[in-house]
This record gives sequence, C-alpha cells and structure tokens, in this order.
Amino acid sequence: MTKSELIARLVQANPHLLLRDVERIVSTIFQNIVDALVRGDRVELRGFGSFTVKHRQARTGRNPRTGKAVPVDMKIVPFFRASKLLRGRINAAVPRQLYGTRR
Repeated sequence: MTKSELIARLVQANPHLLLRDVERIVSTIFQNIVDALVRGDRVELRGFGSFTVKHRQARTGRNPRTGKAVPVDMKIVPFFRASKLLRGRINAAVPRQLYGTRR
C-alpha cells in the first residue's frame, strides 16, 4: 500500500473528513516518526510495532563483480519490529498454501 492509497482508504472510511485534512494528518504522523528517529528516539505504536535506528559498524565488503575488497562506511539505518499482535493477525489471515507444505 502506498501513502496515497492509505489516504484514499482513510477518506473513504471517514467521509466527514476532507481529503486535504487526511493528507495533512498522515504526513504529520509520518514526519513525527521520522523526526523522532533522527533524534535517535524509539517510536512505539501499540498493537502495530516499533521503529528504532540501528548502528551498523564500518566493515570491509566485496564488490560482487570483481570480488575486490571495498570499505563500507558506518551507517545508521531505520529498523521496524512488528508487535506480537500484528504478527499473530497476519499469520492467522495468511492461508497455509502460500507457505508450501512440508511432508
């Protein structure tokens, strides 16, 4: 689902709200999450999951074409961890056929 699809669904579910207001609400929520992560804070949405940042140390990687060693700088990356409730709902809703069967 894209941001515009999310906004469209929210407008459809809440016809009393104007499109521009829903766009502003969604953008504000996302911007606040981004701002908190930039500050290094943890964002937790109960029943959904939590957003944190992880620090990846500098390392030596490999160029896949040549196999030559190349330095990879330290990175700070966003990380999402789904809540138990979300994982449980997804696993209950997904048909087992999608996973294949073990015999």
